[in-house]
Amino acid sequence: MISGTLSTPPRSSANETPVVYIVDDDESMREALGGLLRSIGLRVEAFESPNQFLSFSKYDVPSCLILDVRLRGESGLTFQRDIVKAGLQIPILFITGYGDMEMSVRAMKAGALDFFPKPFRDQDMLDAVAHALKHDGERIATERTLTAVKISYSSLTPREKEVLGFVLAGLMNKQIASEMSLSEITVKIHRGQMMKKMESRSVADLVRKAEAIHVPPNHPKSP
Repeated sequence: MISGTLSTPPRSSANETPVVYIVDDDESMREALGGLLRSIGLRVEAFESPNQFLSFSKYDVPSCLILDVRLRGESGLTFQRDIVKAGLQIPILFITGYGDMEMSVRAMKAGALDFFPKPFRDQDMLDAVAHALKHDGERIATERTLTAVKISYSSLTPREKEVLGFVLAGLMNKQIASEMSLSEITVKIHRGQMMKKMESRSVADLVRKAEAIHVPPNHPKSP
């Protein structure tokens, strides 16, 4: 069971270098892996226990976790399940000196990206880390885009949100004006402000953003 916390705030850093976390109770393995990863310019943070990893404030950059299956007094597979249940989104690569097919299948079903029995080829590990960091980078980019869209939407006035809903339903300005009991000129002003705040240059782009944050269309009430 996890006895640490997964809610430590991320570290903000001007250094956007991806980071690889290592959790392994074997000091020689931590040093060997750390040296390999640093040799290609990656930032490395190594820990001998899950609790040390949990208490460390994570960097807000693409990252992955290299996790030993058999830790002193703990199971890496159990720790993986706890990480997933707690909502910590980080790609996991497993390493083990006692690996078997059952362990590998369990790890992959639980969301691990790869599984390496010791000894493994350095290049295989580097390739897997590169894939994991790319995967996490795409996730972060998507989350940041969604956050920006949510902020833009929250900046809309009630009128602008209402206009947006009608635009999503496919109504023209004249129809929206009728639904809202406004002049068409007023609707055009609200629509222009709404498009500007949503940073959308086309209706298609506006629809994609609205769908991404689950904004529903505002269907007309009049027949």
